[in-house]
Amino acid sequence: EPGRLIRSRYKRAGEIVKRHGVMSCLIVNDIDAGLGWFQNTQHTVNNQTVCGTLMNLCDHPEMVSLGEDRADDGRNLLTARVPIIVTGNDLSTLYAPLLRDGRMDKWYWNPSRDEICKIVHAMFKDDGLWTIEATKKLVDAFPGQPLDFFGAARSKVYDDAIHRWMCSADPVQRCELLMRKMGLSQDVDIFGNKGEESSLWRYHTPPE
Repeated sequence: EPGRLIRSRYKRAGEIVKRHGVMSCLIVNDIDAGLGWFQNTQHTVNNQTVCGTLMNLCDHPEMVSLGEDRADDGRNLLTARVPIIVTGNDLSTLYAPLLRDGRMDKWYWNPSRDEICKIVHAMFKDDGLWTIEATKKLVDAFPGQPLDFFGAARSKVYDDAIHRWMCSADPVQRCELLMRKMGLSQDVDIFGNKGEESSLWRYHTPPE
């Protein structure tokens, strides 16, 4: 149950603060993707539970229950107060009472070109001959695009390269290469089947 999971993570962060004396927080990434209200979508019970949980944590940040009954003095529910940090692209799609002043402080970040280049370069930097100059050219070629666009573009390049290799390579060589990558012999498939039970050649090698 997502509401209980949030309370559990929040309480765990509070325990770290109390026991170890270090700062901690609860981070929810892309909250609008899970809780946002978009056209032709419905609010589920889980959405309502999560919204209610977050509002309750904002209103009573030092008293969190994971299902246990509240004692008369409430001391069994006490926890250290920790900040909750959420990120999102369009907070206007969230439940309005969750956004009101006093519950949520909002900061809007519009990255500069240099910041975008640094973020995009972090996606591509492990790709062999890729350089920061190539990153800048890519960003300048597609101005105004969200960061997800560049991640999707990178994935598409890899998908196309794999597709071209799959279409051009000899099927037998392709199967042998895949087996070597998986550390398998010709008699063992990815499910551990051996000999005649092996599916590697049966399903991936074309008939002679």
